Amino acid sequence: MKKVAIIMGSTSDLPVVKKAADVLRQFGVPFEAHVYSAHRTPEEARAFALGARENGFGVIIAAAGMAAHLAGALAAATTLPVIGIPINSAMNGLDALLSTVQMPSGIPVATVAVDGAKNAAFLAVQILAVGDEALAEKLAAQRSENAADILKKDKSITSEI
Repeated sequence: MKKVAIIMGSTSDLPVVKKAADVLRQFGVPFEAHVYSAHRTPEEARAFALGARENGFGVIIAAAGMAAHLAGALAAATTLPVIGIPINSAMNGLDALLSTVQMPSGIPVATVAVDGAKNAAFLAVQILAVGDEALAEKLAAQRSENAADILKKDKSITSEI
């Protein structure tokens, strides 16, 4: 199975990023986490992205706040899917959201909600599941469990009204 890279621009992003790691663990997806900054360590960030495919990665998750150029900088150096997590560090995360989602044509970054680490991990799992039937089955089972939980709550809500 391909690995997922979780790259954060700063260790201050760790509380959000841990939620992505939890989801990846839930599905048994191997991952590595690193701190690389688009501005403070641009050479290291680029080198990581350039070598990601040959190092066994299938998806990169990039979390950054404020200017939030990390996802775009990584996407510019790889053809692997890059998923951006805008981190709420200023302006309720709107600055990071716009920086992450507004990419030039040909260099896409899939972007989740501000602090949306869980969905970033679920999207990474879905991407890997395209070529991994066992992982696809785990996703389907998880979605069935979620649906069952909602339907159970639906049946119980009448007694609470």
